Amino acid sequence: MIQGLIGKKIGMTQIFDKDGNIIPVTVVKVGPCTVLELKENPRKVKIGFGEIKESKVKKPLLGFFKKIALSPMKVIREFHSADNKDYQVGQELKSDFFKPGDYVDLIGTTIGKGFQGGMKRWNWVGGPGSHGSMHHRRIGSAGASSDPSKVLKGQNMPGHMGARSMKIQGLRVMEVDNENNVVFVKGAIPGHRNAIVSILRSKKKAFKSLDEKQAVVKHKVNPMKQSKAAAKGKAKA
Repeated sequence: MIQGLIGKKIGMTQIFDKDGNIIPVTVVKVGPCTVLELKENPRKVKIGFGEIKESKVKKPLLGFFKKIALSPMKVIREFHSADNKDYQVGQELKSDFFKPGDYVDLIGTTIGKGFQGGMKRWNWVGGPGSHGSMHHRRIGSAGASSDPSKVLKGQNMPGHMGARSMKIQGLRVMEVDNENNVVFVKGAIPGHRNAIVSILRSKKKAFKSLDEKQAVVKHKVNPMKQSKAAAKGKAKA
């Protein structure tokens, strides 16, 4: 089975579970993704998502699509697969790949914020806010004096913020709308609206039914603390 699919972030909303609790979710349109190529050693599946005009595709890539007799796709990615026998070129993969209760990992590109100062980029406290201060939001001294007389690598400095790939692990699928190919994932994921994301099956967490209740853990009572509390008249019943 393939490890994941390509999707598009629609936005965030909230739903209610069976107990009436509000759950914040991110709406992700998953697929339909088209199988473009099957690879062996290592075993991978190349899939495409979203159609694009032929005039916007480079000639070598356009020749690849004409060879397999498929329309050009906007996004092309490869995913690891345990077995390719269930897939064939031209096959469509949709949101029924996931089910409520699955744990997934999502990879997206964070929102770009351009060049930012240290206070916004690294949460610096900043200097005094009074009028006499000349050091409100500046970085101040960045390097050592005589030794080593330079700014060390890795120093937190102002610079470009955002627009980098980020992976969020262990999010839970709350609902799946197979009619519209939409998956509702609990929590937030990186990227702006309509951003392209990869949604993968989690390797760290296994499927867990949404109807399964979390067991209540009873903590052991320390008898020494109970005896001291009883002596002070604060013992719990």
